[in-house]
Amino acid sequence: MSSLIQSPAWLALQQHQSLMAKLSMRDLFHQDSQRFDKFSLTFNDILLDYAKQRINRETVDLLLTLAHQQKLGDWISRLFAGEKINATEHRAALHVALRSDHAVLLDGVDVMPDIKRVLKQMERFAIAIQSGARRGYSNKLFTDVVNIGIGGSDLGPAMVADALRPYQLNGLTPHFVSNIDGAQISDTLRHLDPATTLFIVASKTFTTQETLTNAHSARQWFLSNDGSEQAIAQHFVAVSTNRPAVQAFGIDPDNMFEFWDWVGGRYSLWSAIGLPIALTIGMDNFYSLLQGAQGMDRHFATAPLDKNLPVMLGLLGIWNINFFGATSHAVLPYDQSMQRFPAYLQQLDMESNGKRTTRDGEVVDYATGAIVWGEPGTNGQHAFYQLLHQGTQTIPADFLAPCQSHHLIGDHHRLLLANFFAQTEALMMGKNAQEVSSELESQGLSAAAIEQLLPHKIFPGNRPTTSILFKKLDPQTLGALIALYEHKVFVQSVIWNINPFDQWGVELGKQLAGKILMEWEHHQTGAHDSSTSGLIRYFKTHQ
Repeated sequence: MSSLIQSPAWLALQQHQSLMAKLSMRDLFHQDSQRFDKFSLTFNDILLDYAKQRINRETVDLLLTLAHQQKLGDWISRLFAGEKINATEHRAALHVALRSDHAVLLDGVDVMPDIKRVLKQMERFAIAIQSGARRGYSNKLFTDVVNIGIGGSDLGPAMVADALRPYQLNGLTPHFVSNIDGAQISDTLRHLDPATTLFIVASKTFTTQETLTNAHSARQWFLSNDGSEQAIAQHFVAVSTNRPAVQAFGIDPDNMFEFWDWVGGRYSLWSAIGLPIALTIGMDNFYSLLQGAQGMDRHFATAPLDKNLPVMLGLLGIWNINFFGATSHAVLPYDQSMQRFPAYLQQLDMESNGKRTTRDGEVVDYATGAIVWGEPGTNGQHAFYQLLHQGTQTIPADFLAPCQSHHLIGDHHRLLLANFFAQTEALMMGKNAQEVSSELESQGLSAAAIEQLLPHKIFPGNRPTTSILFKKLDPQTLGALIALYEHKVFVQSVIWNINPFDQWGVELGKQLAGKILMEWEHHQTGAHDSSTSGLIRYFKTHQ
């Protein structure tokens, strides 16, 4: 057994869980009318209510003891100090520097001058596009910007651009292409005018197969629709570090926006990867997004662990995953503009903490990570909430909502929030046999009908949720929320003693795909298992 699960803090939590498993949250609320005050935290306009988790004060104290045992405070300091905590790639993880306002040293060199230089480059470019100083080859204003990337080069910018649509400037519509499936780029380009379309090719190495395939298809579309080779430089820009490849594509090196190997893809929207955000909502709002994240960074770095929002969010996940056996985690924003937030967190969490070995290379003997998924409310209520309420699995969930809506239409927002509050209460309280029986009696049902319906209408309750309310979804608040979850993921990685900043698990499939493509190019039949060989034969026969 690993040292973690034999450690005093872990064993104490296991013993405590056996007691908490016998208690219901309904009873805990009846016994203590102050649970909300005891188990909620605030940061600026953000409220984190975790009173509807299966915890008491002792649970929190034991989780904090585990955090201290795993030296969480030291790891937080190492993160912000720029130490090379991404050991397998010998890199720092300095996404926090991208929104910093003070010197951040890497190998003794301050990285902030480079960061500010690129931000200024982004600012000049965004102003030129938005003001009309930079135009397309026919001297028309740009009306559309197509971001071509994948993973963090797509999910982050796409999520933020969608969430901050109320702040979108007039005249420039964002589009995002990531899938190598030709359907996506075909559908995107079908209604665009090449004379008014700007393309951003986002690839650190400028070798990512999906991104470069889509970029070359976009280039061919542009050339086939009255664009010229000379005009490529006006209509294509790159976010990359590979200057020769960018130039070979036809992009002016002055329109290459740099980012660095200490920025992981899923942590990169704060960098030049965020260029489509800056173009669509303006650089002032992009700076506000950075400021919101910076505020959460300061809170994470300085607040006591028991008052620290990312720490508590992370530890509650540890409690549910490792001591109650949860394998799945739902993220449920009650705000349609946050519809891509669960998908963004899916990559952030599952690519970071979906690991089976510790930092030392030992195979873990405890659960790490969870399957992260979700949809906006109230749509989800009519899709999968049935399983949340009455299924055989207990799935912890985060509910998020703004107190103020950008769209004041009738009573929509009050109805939306009423559903938010009702769902978290229902998941906690449930409905027992006596309550169901009384309800059915009041409806005039016979004893036989009640007996038949009773088991189907019982809700077990005791389903854990965390509620996150915020004043309004503006750029600063969204920046803080994203940073909150970034740091939550880091907290859990420290407890599990894993490296959240590499992603070797994505490599094998890429290598094998490259091998298969090479075989096809040379008309070879490769050595594969019978299933893969059969699938390839079927494809070749029917393509």
